[in-house]
Amino acid sequence: MSRTLSLVTKPGSKLLNRFLILPGPNPILHQSSRTLETLAFEEVLSSPDKPYTYTAFILHGLLGSGRNWRSFSRSLASSLSGWRMVMVDLRNHGKSAEITGLSPPHTIGSAARDLADLVKSKGWDWPDVVIGHSLGGKVALDFARSCARGDYGEHACLPKQLWVLDSVPGKVDPEESDGEVEQVLQTLQCLPSSIPSRKWLVDHMMKRGFSKALSEWIGSNLKRSGDQETWAFNLEGAIQMFNSYRETDYWSLLDEPPKGMEIAIVRAENSDRWMQDTIQRIQRLAAKRVDEADGKVSYHVLSKSGHWVHVDNPKGLLQIVTPKLASIT
Repeated sequence: MSRTLSLVTKPGSKLLNRFLILPGPNPILHQSSRTLETLAFEEVLSSPDKPYTYTAFILHGLLGSGRNWRSFSRSLASSLSGWRMVMVDLRNHGKSAEITGLSPPHTIGSAARDLADLVKSKGWDWPDVVIGHSLGGKVALDFARSCARGDYGEHACLPKQLWVLDSVPGKVDPEESDGEVEQVLQTLQCLPSSIPSRKWLVDHMMKRGFSKALSEWIGSNLKRSGDQETWAFNLEGAIQMFNSYRETDYWSLLDEPPKGMEIAIVRAENSDRWMQDTIQRIQRLAAKRVDEADGKVSYHVLSKSGHWVHVDNPKGLLQIVTPKLASIT
């Protein structure tokens, strides 16, 4: 049974640096935006005039959308040859929030299956790489585990690389959380159904003690609907996904990675979500000697970065990710 979101009543909050993400700048190198029966997505190609050979799925975090990763995806694609970056809007987020066919349960497992359904519905080859940030990191882990178990059918192929960006692979103990995410979600739940304007929302959030940067980011998730402002995400569905995020555990996948797949864990140097025993466990797994054909874990620290890795130090993240993707042949 899913644990119900615990609501925190203390006023004020530090900048939410655990699960939320800031929007990235516009525009992208080559963009294709579509709303599907399964998921909405955007594409970036290394060269719009040449066919691509490899594909990477890029997954955002809680209350975000694929557009948050446009700038990073454009830079990554332009530094490689023959690649396609697919920025996915997870269920209840971005344009996928408008799709009625993505029914409950709104769990990490359901979000991962959506990716498989997207591949099948488009007739695509299975992605060579999946990059997931925060909540998207656990969706990526679930996707890989389900592929390995055959949950998506015998023709499903494992990604060669799985990137988990500042997302702890185990369960998140509510007792060890400072309640920042819960506080934001509680505040959003208590807002009136009709929000007068973005400025009103930003002012309201700041009066509740949230920072200006966080308040403005929350405001950026509003969209105009007639004479009202509505959310660009499904709040209740996102809350259910957050509860699922806290409850899922993928240590067994890291303990025995599927053959031929590398699970790359990236910890932001200034992120406060990592317990020392978690770091040491990942370091031990990354230090294990394995045969070339076996699965493996790698561990990377992104310097000068908090949780928003693609915003705080995008160049540093590119320096970590690009050579690894370029090595895929």
